[in-house]
Amino acid sequence: MRNNSFFNRFDGPVSGARNGDSNSPDFHMSSTFSTHGGSAALAQPRFVEAAPAFRPAGGQTLVPMDMRLPGPVYLKLKRVFDIVVSLAALAVFGLFLPLLALLIKLDSPGPVFYSQERVGINRRQRHRRGAERQSNDRRKILRPGKSFRVHKIRSMRTDAEAKGAQWATKNDSRITRMGRFLRKTRIDELPQFYNVLKGEMSLIGPRPERLVFVHQLEKDIPDFRDRLLVKPGITGLAQVINGYDDSIDSARRKVELDKKYINSAGWPQDIKILASTVGVVIKGEGAL
Repeated sequence: MRNNSFFNRFDGPVSGARNGDSNSPDFHMSSTFSTHGGSAALAQPRFVEAAPAFRPAGGQTLVPMDMRLPGPVYLKLKRVFDIVVSLAALAVFGLFLPLLALLIKLDSPGPVFYSQERVGINRRQRHRRGAERQSNDRRKILRPGKSFRVHKIRSMRTDAEAKGAQWATKNDSRITRMGRFLRKTRIDELPQFYNVLKGEMSLIGPRPERLVFVHQLEKDIPDFRDRLLVKPGITGLAQVINGYDDSIDSARRKVELDKKYINSAGWPQDIKILASTVGVVIKGEGAL
């Protein structure tokens, strides 16, 4: 059982529990919720379902007034930290890569690495001034954030998406034997340090999502794009508490946790997330 009691300080409960009416904006959770066999203790003050960010002509994203973006000094220091950690991680990863590549090749046919297009940070943002809306803008924004190609170690069969994009599920038959080990230990995520080094991702932030899932999920979760206000990350508050997405309910919880991270971004929170990430990797929690 995962104990994340230090996350109690985050303001507001997470909506969208597995056992409850996740579609109701008035739904409130108890002080804990169960996910992937664990529980994450969360405070229970107020929570008001946020309105989606207003997007006017020109493609700008207006930041909801209930969202607070990280300051420039913190972001610059975080970027330096990202570069230092990425260089060290890639150096260590390179030592074990030949052995990993051999084991992957022996286990299943196909490449060692694969890449996918993901949606990154939306840099066209500014704060909403008042409650006015420009209803005459009906243009559909096809690219809600800057696209980039995320790199990972292959953990599934090469025909895993022959029937189209889909979420991984528990005991997914598409995952190879070696892939189960890679996903449980999160080793399959290590090539993403290259994305961090390039500035496309950060060590900590919301998990980068595929465009097809962004368009699909924002139909049911109006404020889904709010998580694109910062760089995506290898680990984050939602990753250590919620694990991998496997349903619309888990996606709802992810959005709430990502918004809590953005509103409370800072070094104390980052250190706690990194410490929790170590525990998740050691115990293999949340892996599919």
